[in-house]
Amino acid sequence: MPKYYMISNRNITGTVLGGNRASKVTYWLSDGAGPLDTLASWGGKPVTQAEFKKQVLAAAQAFPDLPPAAQEQQKHVTLFVHGYNNAWQDAVARYQTISKSLFEGDEGLGLCIFFTWPSKGSPAAYLADRSEAEQSAADLAGVLSDLYDFLSAIAVKTAADPASACRAKTSMIAHSMGNYVLQKAAQVAWTRKNQPLLVSLLNQLLMVAADVDNDLFKSGESVDKSDGDALANLTYRVTALYSGLDQVLGLSAGLKHFGKRRLGRSGLDRNVSEPDNVWDIDCSPFFQVDHVGGFDAHGAYFDEPQTLELMRQLLRGVDRSVLTAGKGLLSSAAV
Repeated sequence: MPKYYMISNRNITGTVLGGNRASKVTYWLSDGAGPLDTLASWGGKPVTQAEFKKQVLAAAQAFPDLPPAAQEQQKHVTLFVHGYNNAWQDAVARYQTISKSLFEGDEGLGLCIFFTWPSKGSPAAYLADRSEAEQSAADLAGVLSDLYDFLSAIAVKTAADPASACRAKTSMIAHSMGNYVLQKAAQVAWTRKNQPLLVSLLNQLLMVAADVDNDLFKSGESVDKSDGDALANLTYRVTALYSGLDQVLGLSAGLKHFGKRRLGRSGLDRNVSEPDNVWDIDCSPFFQVDHVGGFDAHGAYFDEPQTLELMRQLLRGVDRSVLTAGKGLLSSAAV
């Protein structure tokens, strides 16, 4: 059975994936026997969408069948979307780090799938990356739509036969500008599915150092069919992890010269009422322990033991009141 799973709209150039958008989405599997930053470790060529889906379903079916009371121990199928300034080699290395830290082993959360889009891998290419991110939204929307169709079919089967219930939760981790890709993709997928309100596409969404406007969810509990409205309606719980120490997002705000503050640097806009299933966590106290700041803070979420543990508990579905109470994980953090 494969160990690593990748979906990409990057072009293939020699033995690696490049920085340009391909004409179609490709699917890749790896047993993890070699370094992931060469396509030789991914079989040298993509597999069909049908084969990819077959392998993901087989992995999910191998998850334990747990009673409802043990829902926090239920395994996950989680999609990770990287941010800007990530050449494929760097992005796939981060994916492997996340998989090893959170999803692999007896105590792992399950299965992590990597979605990689054509970031140019250079800070100077910020605006080019933003353009690629917007164009890539349609490709990610296709992935989300396929996932929604599958979950809807499972829901119908489960209503008739509880034994048919899915053994995995579906979750997502988006980093930096990957949140912009997701924001636009969610809107396309939600519209394509006629703005469904009855089935959650994602159980947990972690928006890590999100390079999006911090008033994204300003519609609150009302339905205005905005990008934030789409994300909130397709997800059971949205958590934004942010830090004012993040100078990369300070640069992002400076490059735009318009719009709102960055969600990943300032947290949610306190002047608007966000939906009840959306909240944020200031991770600066975790970074200050190890004196992490500047550009390093932008990716430190995936390196710091405390933020990794926080992500684990969030993905498990631990209630925010438990996380913030007493001497809990967030007792030293501002939330």
